[in-house]
Amino acid sequence: MTLRLVEFVVAGNEASDLLPVRSPALLRAHGARRGFWTVLDEGPVERCLALLLERADGEWVAHHVAADAGRENGRTEDGEALAHHDGWVYVFGSHFGSKAGPLRPRRAFVARFREDDAARGTLPLHVVRNRFRLHRAINDALAAAPLTPLPAGEQVRQRFIVETLDRGAARARSWVSRLAEDDLPVNVEGAAFTPAGTVLLGLRFPVTAEGEPILVELAGVADMFAAGGGAEPARPERWPRAVGAYALTGVTPAGALTGFRAVAPTPDGGYAAVIGSIDAVGKGSVLLDDHPHGGPVTSRHVRFRHDVGPDARVAGKLVAELAPFHHVEGLAELDGRCWYVTDEDHRVALWVG
Repeated sequence: MTLRLVEFVVAGNEASDLLPVRSPALLRAHGARRGFWTVLDEGPVERCLALLLERADGEWVAHHVAADAGRENGRTEDGEALAHHDGWVYVFGSHFGSKAGPLRPRRAFVARFREDDAARGTLPLHVVRNRFRLHRAINDALAAAPLTPLPAGEQVRQRFIVETLDRGAARARSWVSRLAEDDLPVNVEGAAFTPAGTVLLGLRFPVTAEGEPILVELAGVADMFAAGGGAEPARPERWPRAVGAYALTGVTPAGALTGFRAVAPTPDGGYAAVIGSIDAVGKGSVLLDDHPHGGPVTSRHVRFRHDVGPDARVAGKLVAELAPFHHVEGLAELDGRCWYVTDEDHRVALWVG
C-alpha cells in the first residue's frame, strides 16, 4: 500500500470505519474533491463525527463535524460502524463494553443524519438508544442459526453478562429482561445495507467455534426512527428484527480467531470487509484472557456476496493481506482503488492500495 495521508490529529481518539462522502454540496462547502466519513470512539457520537477530505490541491485534511443530538446529547459512546441507506448516513454503536466488561447501555445505539445538512452548519443528528434490544435480537439469531458460536469463556461470561445483569438489577433497569446468563456479548464493528433495505452487521465478537467471523442481518432498522423522526423512542413493533446469522468461510488463517473490523458495499453488488483480531493485545482484554489466539492476528481485506447457503455459510475470498497492520479500522473501494484507515499507536492514517 501507498501512504497517502501521514497523520491526523484527533485528540488521542481512534478512528473507526471509512465511508465515502456522497454529497456534492458537502464537498463543495469544504473545497474538496473527495472525502470520507469516519467516527471516533472516545465520547458521545455527536462529538465524534469527522471528515477526511482531499482538497482541490491534493492536500488531505481532517475536519471535526459539529453535531447536535438534542436530548440524546452526551448519552452515547463508542460509535463503530457507518453505512449509507436511502439518503441517510447511519452510525452504529458497538453494543459492547470496555475491554474488561461489563456491557454498557450507552453503546447500544443507532444514529443517522443527512449528509447535505453537514454543509449548512451544526448537523442535526437523530439518535435512538435501544437498551439492549439489538443485543437480544442478535443473540436470538445466533441461537436459531445452524452454526455454532465460540463459547464465551467463564471470565467473559462473568464480566460481560453476569455483571451487567447484576448492575442492571441493582439499579432496577428495565433492560435486564433483555439479557440472559447464557448470552454472548456482542461487538458490532461493521455495517452495510443490502438492496432490500436490511443491514448486514459485521461482528468482531462472537465468532464461530471454527474461529470464523459472523454476520447478522437485521430488518427494520430505519423503522426505529419513524416515531418523531428519531426524537421519540420507537414503538415496540418498530424495533429491528433479525433475519439471520451467517459465518464467513474460507478467509480465517488456520488456528486463528478473526472477527469483522469493517464491512462496505462494492460497485459490483457484493461486499468488501476487513477481518482481524477479536480484540487488541496488551490492553487488558478479558476476551483475550479467555481466547489468547484471537489477538495476534493481522488484518485482511476480503470480499463476499450476500449468497447464503443452507448451512448459513457465506463464501469469502481473500483480496489482500494487510500485514503488518493489526488495526485496520475501515475500508472503501472507490474510483478503482482500495482505501483503508488505520489507528496504529493512536496515529490515524489513510492508505490507498
